[in-house]
Amino acid sequence: MIRERRTALVMSIGPAALVFVASAIVALFSHRSPTRLALELSWAPPSAARPLGSGEAGVDVMALVGHGTFRALVLALGVTAFGFVVGVPLGTTAALASSQRQQIVLRLCDLVQSFPTFLLALGVLAAVRVPSRWHIGVVFGLAVWAPFARMALVQARAIAGAAFVEAAKALGATRARVVALHVLPNVLAPVTVQLGSAAAGVVLGETALGFVGLGPRDGVSLGALLEQGTVGMLRAPHVLAAGAVAVILVSGSLQMASEGIRRWVVKEA
Repeated sequence: MIRERRTALVMSIGPAALVFVASAIVALFSHRSPTRLALELSWAPPSAARPLGSGEAGVDVMALVGHGTFRALVLALGVTAFGFVVGVPLGTTAALASSQRQQIVLRLCDLVQSFPTFLLALGVLAAVRVPSRWHIGVVFGLAVWAPFARMALVQARAIAGAAFVEAAKALGATRARVVALHVLPNVLAPVTVQLGSAAAGVVLGETALGFVGLGPRDGVSLGALLEQGTVGMLRAPHVLAAGAVAVILVSGSLQMASEGIRRWVVKEA
């Protein structure tokens, strides 16, 4: 039974790992450049030399897909890890503090989650002279911690009244020790379910910003590829198809990983 559950978990995480490895190979170990232009190959269809064809000004679509996917995943994983590291301790410690502190954290989460992150990104990046992935990461980092903090607070508040927590307090354990040894380990499992969904949200957000022209100025993003595809949709449909499939694979594989983790956590519980 345990082996079957582990196999199911691996099968759920496997597609995301495969997408990451494949994009890393293209981005780090391939000679293909996503910015090299070949005007004579503009909008050229797929060929043996360029399996996914060429885009505007002869850009290698395979290189753009590989580099754009890899950079989007690195950004998503970095931003999500930041949100996890900030949100989980904040929510967990607030759950064991006074009700006033709990309300402050919850209201902060409400404030952050009530304002669309994409609109915030539009405002910030429009004011930046040369937008980069660093700016995009900072904007998403300002918002991604809130779901983790809210879930950690709810879970920790439910655990705080458990018998083993009360026993630890009765034995003289400090609040920090209770959080580190008894509450936090029990909070981590359900909260990790949010990792895949949060990462997928960052990828889609970065893609949307690139599509409207507020992505990195080098134009290496899945959003920029989709924008190219819409411009040349009739004469070169392969460009739009490659970008759309790449976004679906990245977002879908991350959501699949999140669902696999959820099922594992539910069965473990």
